[in-house]
Amino acid sequence: MKSFRGVMAGMLVLEAIVVALALPVVAWLGSGIGSVTGWSVIAIAAALLVCCGLLRQSWITVVILLLQAALIAFVVALPAVAIIGLIFLATWLWLFWLRRDVARRMAEGRLPSQQV
Repeated sequence: MKSFRGVMAGMLVLEAIVVALALPVVAWLGSGIGSVTGWSVIAIAAALLVCCGLLRQSWITVVILLLQAALIAFVVALPAVAIIGLIFLATWLWLFWLRRDVARRMAEGRLPSQQV
């Protein structure tokens, strides 16, 4: 499953970029970048990048899902950021399902690379 860590790292970097690109939205529609909302979005983008270095840990999936929940919690302050969280939550759940499916097929010996 080493290759899946690469997929996760790419996804985390992509999500960090998208969350950082939400900063102009926070500045325009929210209370500004210097507000609690702005600093929270910056902190979540930074935390997503930090998670790239921690992908070997077994607890990182929980942290990733908690970061998605934090983005969705912005529905009160700024719904546009919450929509980003919902889209990426759906993507992460799909990726975790794919990983589980590949692990199950690997255990059963049904992967094409395991066929003789």
